Amino acid sequence: MDKQAIKLLTDIEIDRIVEMAWEDRTTFDTIYDQFGISESEVIKIMRKSMKRSSFLMWRERVSGRKTKHASRSEAQRFRCSQQDKPKN
Repeated sequence: MDKQAIKLLTDIEIDRIVEMAWEDRTTFDTIYDQFGISESEVIKIMRKSMKRSSFLMWRERVSGRKTKHASRSEAQRFRCSQQDKPKN
């Protein structure tokens, strides 16, 4: 995906990508599967969407983190029983 394609993402999609990138157990591969965004593109989106200090803190946290890469991760994904339930 190039810069032009990143610009075509909606604000809601960008917010979801940022949220997924912050989650420790959501891998970059999962983000790619869902949005077609590579790790380097996620980094560009994060850099653009966050304050510099927040970006640097996130970048330090995820650099080399095994759980952010499915091939190196031992983390198992699960769904909360409350997830996707209709709200009353």
